[in-house]
Amino acid sequence: MSVPQSVADVMDKHVVFETECIDRMYLNVYQPMLQTGGGVSVFFRAHRGEAFATALVMSRMTRAFVATIERFAQQQDLPIVSFEKGVRKEDVFHEHLRTFEGEEGVVMIAKAQEKATVYRTIKRRSAETGRTYPWLMKSTAMVNHYYFYCVDKEFGPFFIKFCSYFPYNARLCLNGHEYAKRQLAKRGLGFEAPENAILACEDPATLQRICDGLSAAKTSALLRRWLARLPHPFSTADRRAGFRYELSILQAEFSLTQVLDRPLAGRVFFERVIRDNIDLGRPRNVQLIFDRRIIKTTPSRFRTRVITRGVLPSLWIDYKSSTIKQYFKQGRALRTETTVNNTRDFGIGRKIENLAAVRETARAANRRLLHVQKLDHDPTLGQDQFDALTQPTVIDGQRVSGLKFGDPVVLALLTALLLFRLLPRGFSNRELRDHLAQLLARTPGAFSPGQMTYQLRRLRLKGLIARIPGTHRYKVTDAGLKAAMFYTSSYSNIIRANASEHQLQHRILQSLRRVIQPTHSDTAA
Repeated sequence: MSVPQSVADVMDKHVVFETECIDRMYLNVYQPMLQTGGGVSVFFRAHRGEAFATALVMSRMTRAFVATIERFAQQQDLPIVSFEKGVRKEDVFHEHLRTFEGEEGVVMIAKAQEKATVYRTIKRRSAETGRTYPWLMKSTAMVNHYYFYCVDKEFGPFFIKFCSYFPYNARLCLNGHEYAKRQLAKRGLGFEAPENAILACEDPATLQRICDGLSAAKTSALLRRWLARLPHPFSTADRRAGFRYELSILQAEFSLTQVLDRPLAGRVFFERVIRDNIDLGRPRNVQLIFDRRIIKTTPSRFRTRVITRGVLPSLWIDYKSSTIKQYFKQGRALRTETTVNNTRDFGIGRKIENLAAVRETARAANRRLLHVQKLDHDPTLGQDQFDALTQPTVIDGQRVSGLKFGDPVVLALLTALLLFRLLPRGFSNRELRDHLAQLLARTPGAFSPGQMTYQLRRLRLKGLIARIPGTHRYKVTDAGLKAAMFYTSSYSNIIRANASEHQLQHRILQSLRRVIQPTHSDTAA
């Protein structure tokens, strides 16, 4: 069996099935009107007719909510399980799920003490009258949370977690692969789906349409359907008055699963990916993958991590609070997975209505990672392309000097192109001058505008950059990206590596000569 030697080879020739799907989504379920002290005051005083919004009236509401949960558990013949410390909640749920019968319903109820944002009342004293009065203050506390683990006929297994204290924020957790499996089964389509992935399907096009169809509207409908069935801290009158739960995105995982025709070769290939892409976490590469401009003040830890669980390694790349993870799944598929922990990292709002925009951003990041890896593994240029770049040529009647391989100025120019690749507004003459001076360790202003115009002209005529119409700014072309990666990676991996090895060999020989060279006294003897 021949082992694939590059990402480009594997992606082009050995992927037999692929699907893009929302994986796990962790959503915030909250009352928008009750997230501020003013809204809480309006709820209790104007809506419910209380004299003040105090801890006492909140605790009465909490006791009523907990009593409703306990009655529901008795009616459904479900014990309320307390999660033990150190035990994975998902493992406990799956134990109960194995004995669950039926198309849908509540599988188990559990509770755990967790930290939550709550409202407290403190006493303040009026400066004018000297009398005390209650004052609402937002804080955190360790309170009971109630987990409702359920099975839905459309979405499969999911859970809703309610905080038992005002304002009763909740969390909804669902899995896009479970949704896809339910929809395939309804259509009578055969598929293979072990452990949170779909590795084969008799109708891949329908599967992808199903995955794309998991929308914000369907997710909201799931929440409304189950809020009507489960114990609810707010009454019908509260909901009619506009106090209704809404959804926002806390964390969402978007996966690209690519099944390979040669599992063993794929595993060897992925270990090579890890070795050769350990620098993907550097800012210049991160901005290529996430399509975001990175400057000195960008709040992020730019790093690549290789994490091993058991014998399975995975590659992690961070950008701000979001992450791309890549690993070899089930010994058969390359899994690329972007986890968005804060949609505002990409200038997108958190409300569930923004799900489509977040999905497109994450999918593009997955694809760009593979694109960068392909270029990094196989940024080869044909002989004709290489000659056209390095030799003087005549283009549109204009003579253009070559980009000499190994020339420090040329290497700095092409390194700058990597930095400028995905800037939405492109780059200018001055920006290129500043970066070129830094890369060559020269003082600012070392290059004149005229010198940079010459460099821009030959980059443009060689097809590596293109002018943005109506501006004096430029963008890097695909040919420019490939040429830049070829020049920089070839120089780093071959020229510098060989030079370093030669210097090391020279130092070793010098040391050996000093050891074995006879001393003056020995020679005299």
